[in-house]
Amino acid sequence: MEGRRGIVDPSSVPTETIQLLKPDGTLVPDTGYEADLKKDDLLEIYRYMALARRADLEGTNLQRQGELGVYTPLIGQEAAQVGTGYALDEGDWIFPSYREMALAMMRKIDPVDILHLFRGTWHGGMWDPKEHRFAMYSVPIATQALHAAGFAIAAKLDGAKTVALGCFGDGATSEGDFHEAMNFAGVWQAPVVFLCQNNQYAISLPLSKQTAAPTIAVKAIGYGFPGVRVDGNDVLACYVVAQEAVRRAREGNGPTLIEAVTFRIGPHSTADDPTRYRTQDEMDHWGALDPISRFSKYLELEGIITDEFKQKVDDEAKELATHIRAEIVGAGPRPAHELFEFVYSEPSDILRREEWLLYEELAGRDEEGD
Repeated sequence: MEGRRGIVDPSSVPTETIQLLKPDGTLVPDTGYEADLKKDDLLEIYRYMALARRADLEGTNLQRQGELGVYTPLIGQEAAQVGTGYALDEGDWIFPSYREMALAMMRKIDPVDILHLFRGTWHGGMWDPKEHRFAMYSVPIATQALHAAGFAIAAKLDGAKTVALGCFGDGATSEGDFHEAMNFAGVWQAPVVFLCQNNQYAISLPLSKQTAAPTIAVKAIGYGFPGVRVDGNDVLACYVVAQEAVRRAREGNGPTLIEAVTFRIGPHSTADDPTRYRTQDEMDHWGALDPISRFSKYLELEGIITDEFKQKVDDEAKELATHIRAEIVGAGPRPAHELFEFVYSEPSDILRREEWLLYEELAGRDEEGD
């Protein structure tokens, strides 16, 4: 069939990634992209990445010490999240999966509020989604892609200039919800950016056994909008690619699928052992591409960062870890009535009755005896 008209050949799809920073921290020449970031922006990006990693490590430590039921580490994916998040406006919305600690912190959400979800002391996080423009963590795979598409369609119908960011991993692209979200977004030309953090594994299943497509980015073509593949460990590349996608969405030109090629250094969750499905050579390869080390080298080479600033961030990270530990260790259950407080603005009669029954049970009385 090779060369025949009407045949779309998967082997002809570009598979290279957009990269601005080499692993040694030097700039890639002539990329056609330029990050419009000032010195303060660059330092703030470094700070976000460093704080997110420290909060993430504390989440893993707390789980290992029995303070959390489970935890889903983000370590290794800081550049994909912070670079993309920095391209959003404050009014834009984020629809996360269960691994978006860095993006949550950029929206001023206390990591403690996220860890309560993993401790089981709250159902979906303890933040106000409207205040932070950050939806609840989504544990079902790929459902949040539909939420993002639906929100973006509604924003378009309202004439708002709001952009929705839907986040998911490579495993989500094997789910029906992913394809439904892509289709809806393409048909409606919705102002949504889909961020796939391709961290190479869906729990223990490698990408090569998830899809026969040459890239994840190419899947966007099937739904009528662009897909772009970026080095997910290069925070500057992630920023410029996201900035272009956000601008495109805000100007009414529809969705973009970003495939950020990265690596999950930790396990899928603290419930699995990655040494059973990953090799040491693979770990060593990706360890050399660490996103924070790469960006730090760049900042040092350009004379942007000082030892004093790095120490300041380290001190802030230690304070953050102390705060997290103090709030989580030994934290008891939340008041039972909160179960009903944030479901509806106007609770239904059924919900009010369920609430009343709970109060009765907690008071040690039965319904008949009241």
